[in-house]
Amino acid sequence: MTHQHTTATDAAPANPAPWRPSRTVAVILAGGTGTRLGLGIPKQLLKIAGKPIIEHTLAVFESAPEIDEIIVLMAAGHVTEARRIVEKAGFRKVTTVIEGGDTRNATTRIALDAIGDEDCNILFHDAVRPLVSHRIVRECVNALWTYSAVDVAIPSADTIIQVDGDDCITDIPVRSSLRRGQTPQAFRSGTIREAYRRAEGDPNFAATDDCGVVLRYLPGTPIKVIDGSDENIKVTHPVDVHLADKLFQLAAARVPRLADERSYREELTGRTMVVFGGSYGIGHDLTELARRHGAQVFPFSRSTTGTHVERPADVEAALRTAFEATGRIDHVVVTAGILEKGNLAEMDEETIDRVLQVNFVGPVTAARLALPYLQQTKGQLLLYTSSSYTRGRARYALYSATKAALVNLTQALADEWAEFGVRVNCVNPERTATPMRTRAFGAEPEHTLLSAEAVAQASLDVLISELTGQVIDVRRDPGEAPQVVPAQTARSAAAMSAG
Repeated sequence: MTHQHTTATDAAPANPAPWRPSRTVAVILAGGTGTRLGLGIPKQLLKIAGKPIIEHTLAVFESAPEIDEIIVLMAAGHVTEARRIVEKAGFRKVTTVIEGGDTRNATTRIALDAIGDEDCNILFHDAVRPLVSHRIVRECVNALWTYSAVDVAIPSADTIIQVDGDDCITDIPVRSSLRRGQTPQAFRSGTIREAYRRAEGDPNFAATDDCGVVLRYLPGTPIKVIDGSDENIKVTHPVDVHLADKLFQLAAARVPRLADERSYREELTGRTMVVFGGSYGIGHDLTELARRHGAQVFPFSRSTTGTHVERPADVEAALRTAFEATGRIDHVVVTAGILEKGNLAEMDEETIDRVLQVNFVGPVTAARLALPYLQQTKGQLLLYTSSSYTRGRARYALYSATKAALVNLTQALADEWAEFGVRVNCVNPERTATPMRTRAFGAEPEHTLLSAEAVAQASLDVLISELTGQVIDVRRDPGEAPQVVPAQTARSAAAMSAG
């Protein structure tokens, strides 16, 4: 937007005294109604990656060490829902959830009244920018030691044109001097209060952001701009929902590993993990890795324990065995699966039923029966898909279809089980060196395959994270040493195909 400068000469007086804020307050502006998304609820309550958008946003500021307090300005009629989200998530920094105003500027005034007259740092942030980074929050707060107003922006990748009332170009500004504004916008409290005080006397006052108010009514005040990020998008239109969900998925793929083995042991000691399909490939390597770090792991499979993941009685017996031995179940992992190649029209009914039962009915059965146990520990269910879920592949249509179904199951269950505090995620490894793959595709170039050990490590990192509703891509590091595809007998490969 273009801001018009006033001709006032009484800019904010210089204050040579060091700035000593009492605290830093994040104001989350959640007044949107979701009209442009065509929703019946405010867009900030829409769920992405297993949680309401506003919960993702609040989590960033809750975990930012620079933030002392959070105030939420919620859309009219939805304050109770926002308070419920805050209470359920246990956000301790949120001190106030109140109704916002009819406009952005009216909402800012309400926030300033709620904060009071004490000198403090204030960050205003759109609730529907859930991918704001800790780096941006930190740099905003740090900049307030030098500047009294701070904005966040990114360069414009597109040429910006200015048009008249007939939609004809009147000007093409130089792109290098243009930026696309984001939030948060940060201020010393005295600066933003003074800007709004002066704005009250202007009958033509109109602005869509708070830096615009400072620019117009305190023209002598420098507004520092720090770098935003392309990921810090504002969920406004339907396509933004899909983009945000994909960005969360990409962020999930970068789940950080813990620093050392001692950290993993601290996280996993005392936890109980049940692995269906735990005798070969990824399931076997995850079992060994988790045990090494102190977890009590119970692997089950058709070939070693006679456990058929698609049979409710078998699954319940396995879960009961683990629970009776340890008194808890923290993680349930389903790696069992089979890959049968061939044209669908040429498959016999027995093969079709086996693929559907093991690859889809099995995870559904495990999920349904595991929930009571996972509720007690607020644990996690972990499923596995493949890259074929994004596009069905000829000659293994059922496999692709069941893997796509698991992605939808993951996202749906993460939504359903959020109220229980149970997380659900799905790992999507690229082509991995497992007995099942060897059976289906034969020998392949070693350097083209991801190791089962690498997928197991990524799976463990997901299990000890707070992620939910995510499809986590696991890709081979280009610098990774070639992985040796283990030689398997036909019998062991066939056993692995069924978990």
